[in-house]
Amino acid sequence: MGRIIFCSILLSVIALQGFSQLRGDTARPVKKKFLRAAGELVITELLPWSFNRFVRKAEFAKVSFKSIGTNLKPSSWEWDDNNFKTNQFAHPYHGNLYYSTFRTNGYSFWQSAPAAFAGSFLWEIAGETHFPAPNDFINTSLGGIALGEMTYRIANKIVNNGAVGMKRQLQEVVALVINPVNGLNRILDGNWGRVYGDTDSTALAVYLNIGTRHFNIRTLNEYTKGNNELYFRLRLLYGDRYKPSNIPFESFYAQIEAGGGDSTYLNTVQVIGALKTWTLQESPDQLHLYSVTMNYDFIKNNAFQYGGQSFTFRLLSDWFRKGKTKLYTEIGSGIVVLGAVPDKYLYYGEGRNYDYGPGISLTTSVFLNVNNRFETELNYKGSRFKTVNGNNSSFILNTLSADVRVRIVKDFTLAAGIGQYTLNGFYKGFRNVAEIYPFARFSVGYKFD
Repeated sequence: MGRIIFCSILLSVIALQGFSQLRGDTARPVKKKFLRAAGELVITELLPWSFNRFVRKAEFAKVSFKSIGTNLKPSSWEWDDNNFKTNQFAHPYHGNLYYSTFRTNGYSFWQSAPAAFAGSFLWEIAGETHFPAPNDFINTSLGGIALGEMTYRIANKIVNNGAVGMKRQLQEVVALVINPVNGLNRILDGNWGRVYGDTDSTALAVYLNIGTRHFNIRTLNEYTKGNNELYFRLRLLYGDRYKPSNIPFESFYAQIEAGGGDSTYLNTVQVIGALKTWTLQESPDQLHLYSVTMNYDFIKNNAFQYGGQSFTFRLLSDWFRKGKTKLYTEIGSGIVVLGAVPDKYLYYGEGRNYDYGPGISLTTSVFLNVNNRFETELNYKGSRFKTVNGNNSSFILNTLSADVRVRIVKDFTLAAGIGQYTLNGFYKGFRNVAEIYPFARFSVGYKFD
């Protein structure tokens, strides 16, 4: 078991180090501020620890040299029992702060990535008396890198450095909320509100949908009909994914979804960032490219939950480069470094009701746009997992969705979608599980450029 745990950790590190040879950051040189970056990394550790120690007066925050010495032993590592939202979102979000301490102080993507690993390791060893957990280390590090680079780019894109007045101040505040470390350093550098010409010119399309959705739950023995609930969905398309690039996250897709009928209002956070994209074949009419992406998934609604850190190798195709009809396809496969999959037979600790394990995945998608008036989209993702912590089990997870959008006036659209999550669990000692979670959604959308 110990070998499997540390192989998962090693796999994530090797993947990032391997891709580091693909660096091609051509942005203008920025002065690196190591001492400030290191100091901010320490502060991001001390602030939550101080809150836990002196405000919450939590026992696990009473760190000592003895607890640190114990946690430094490789034999002390063990999987923790935190609930799904803590392990799959809160930890990656904290890792995004670690990563940002260096990214916002003049360091590139690859130079900042070790900060996420270092910050995560330091917290596991000295941030609490709990034994260090491999799932926390992986989720915080890899999830932190994906979220950190995404929020860093979005925050800098939001701020127009040539703007002034109330509009500029509002931009600065929104960017600060999205990436607090970046906002802090803009203040320290005197860039908050200052007019200068260096503004991010990368394209960013923002799609906001507000409407209603519905989830059902079907198993071999029962059928549960859910309720209609209000939801909103935010999709971000940054850069041109059909443009070859060696710069990580020069293009990425992010999706955030929240609903009013759930116990947890934040239901979905997904990030797909291109680490490298290069041309396979190009002609005046068609374009085919390879792309390696880094992915973060957090899905939790009143019917289903899944979280994971993964890398995918994709084939992207633009079939009609000319004309008013656009057809894009994608097929890919990859590795899931660590996935959290629901287990109906597991519940202990602070709410641990899911198994952990690595896996492999397959993705396909088709997107059709006709005359910029009508568009339809079909997406499929299938994954196979082997549990390394939890019940003795393995899982097959399939996600299928279809969406149709019609532009009614200017940038307003009407949208409808259907889909389902399918989970098959194979256990030793328990009955196998076959569950289907169908859903439907209807909304009004608006596109911001």
